[in-house]
Amino acid sequence: MSTTDHKDDQARRAYWAEQMEAGYAIVQKLITFPVNECGERFASIPDAAADAGVEMLFSTSKIAGDLDRVYFLRESLVRDVITIGREMNERGWILKIEDGFRSLDMQRQLVRKPSVFDNVLKKTMWELGGQIPSPEMMFRRAIVLTANMPKIGAHMSGSAIDISVFRRDDGTEVWRGYPYLEMSEHTPMRSPFVAPEHVATRLEICAMMEKHGFIHFPFEFWHFDKHDAGMHILTGNPAPCRFGPVNWDPRTNEVTPVENPLELLNPLQVIELEIAAALERAGT
Repeated sequence: MSTTDHKDDQARRAYWAEQMEAGYAIVQKLITFPVNECGERFASIPDAAADAGVEMLFSTSKIAGDLDRVYFLRESLVRDVITIGREMNERGWILKIEDGFRSLDMQRQLVRKPSVFDNVLKKTMWELGGQIPSPEMMFRRAIVLTANMPKIGAHMSGSAIDISVFRRDDGTEVWRGYPYLEMSEHTPMRSPFVAPEHVATRLEICAMMEKHGFIHFPFEFWHFDKHDAGMHILTGNPAPCRFGPVNWDPRTNEVTPVENPLELLNPLQVIELEIAAALERAGT
C-alpha cells in the first residue's frame, strides 16, 4: 500500500469511527427520550398508493429468513408518503419503499441476519486494523446500524421507512453513490467519501422527504422517520414524541406499547455467539 493509499485508509477509518460514535451518542439520547404513545393505528402503503393512483415500488426481498417485509406505517404518515410519492411521480421519479414496520421478532432476526451481521463485523474489524472486536465493541457498532433495542428502532414504532428512488422513463435507479443497505464510510448522508454529485442527489431526495416532515437519519442515507424520538432529538424538540415502539395486531389493527422497550433484542452473549458464527462463515 502506498503512503497516499495508507493515509486515505486511515482517514476513512477515522471517519467511520467518528460517525459510529456520534450515532452511539444519539442512541443514548433515544434511550431516555420521553414518549407519549398516541395509539394511532396503521395503514397499508401499497393499498393507499393504489387508491391514490400513485406509482410506487416495493422491495420483494425478505427482511430475514422467511419473514416478508411489512409495508405499513402509522395512518397519518402513510398519507404523507403518498403525497411524497405523487410529487416524485411529477418529478419523473418513482419512490421505492425498501422497508416499513418491523415487529420485535423481525428486528431481532435482522440484527443476526448473516449478510447484515457479517458486514458490520467486517467493517468493525477494518476499523480496528484487522483485530476481532470484543462482543462489547461489536454490540456498540451494531446497535447504531441495526437497532438492537425497541426504544431506539423507529421501524418498530411504525414511524420509519427505508427508501430508494427510480426513474419513470427507463426504470433505472436514481443513483446515490451506493445501493440500499450499504454499511460503510459511504453510508452517512453527507459522507466526504461519496462523489459530490451523488451527495447532491441524496440531498435532493432528502429535501422532498423533509418538505413533508420526515427527518433523515444522518448515518443512513436511505432512512427517514417522523413524530418519533429520533425526529425530536434531531430537530431539537424536547417535547415527548407521539410514536414509540409498539406491538401491532394486523387482524384488529390495534397497537399496544412494547412492555419493556429497553430490553435488548439480542443480549451480549448472543452477539458473542454471532461473532463466532460470522468468523466461521468467513473462514477466519
